[in-house]
Amino acid sequence: MVKFCPLASGSKGNSLFLGTSQTKVLIDAGLSARKVSRLLAEIDVDISEIDAIVVTHEHTDHIRGIAMLGCKMGIPVFANAETARAIYETIGDAPKFKIFSTGETFEFGDIAFNPFSIQHDAADPVGFAIEVGSVKIGICADLGFASTLVEKSLMDCDHLYLESNHQVEMVHACPRPAVYKQRVLGRLGHLSNIQCADLLKKLLNSKLKAVHLAHLSGECNHPELAQKVITEMLEKENATVKVSIAHQDQISQSIEF
Repeated sequence: MVKFCPLASGSKGNSLFLGTSQTKVLIDAGLSARKVSRLLAEIDVDISEIDAIVVTHEHTDHIRGIAMLGCKMGIPVFANAETARAIYETIGDAPKFKIFSTGETFEFGDIAFNPFSIQHDAADPVGFAIEVGSVKIGICADLGFASTLVEKSLMDCDHLYLESNHQVEMVHACPRPAVYKQRVLGRLGHLSNIQCADLLKKLLNSKLKAVHLAHLSGECNHPELAQKVITEMLEKENATVKVSIAHQDQISQSIEF
């Protein structure tokens, strides 16, 4: 059995659980170790069962817990070289790094990870196409636009975790400074609801069962709005795909295969 559950998703912290009977990992650890432990307990997983942390990029909302989980508790941390360097510079300590190369598949336990480049304002940010047996899960958030590489990497997935960060008009209308708006809307920022829908439309396939909408802005989006945009696209395409929100302040609905 494969179990995937977003523990937290958004600018306050990101961490995803992926587990099989043999291997259990976190994808990012942007929460305190105590909070990660509490959220894992809600899905009947003890923090001591976590075999590794796999990191997408070094922004604080993705690595906040690594000082404790990686450096103090000794959980291995998988990252590419540039991200590992940036993590060390941020936390001033080095966990047990396992360095992967972006674009090259690596295996850990019975899980195969294919890290692919995404466009974001970080050292060497990646998304992941993850395979466990015949199951493929795509993880892709924190990117300003979806390149053809992103599209190719996420083809033929059974489940997707895709960024649906903002509604463009809400960004323009929010009281944040112009530099914030430029970053969010730029090619190194975040995907909008419409961009998420456009990407998902290209990724529809007969295997795809469900999608988590990820990294929703608390200020420039609403869960109901993001879900509406995606659901309307799916209806137009006559596609039957379960749509769930990846929540910031509570665990999200688990997906099991």
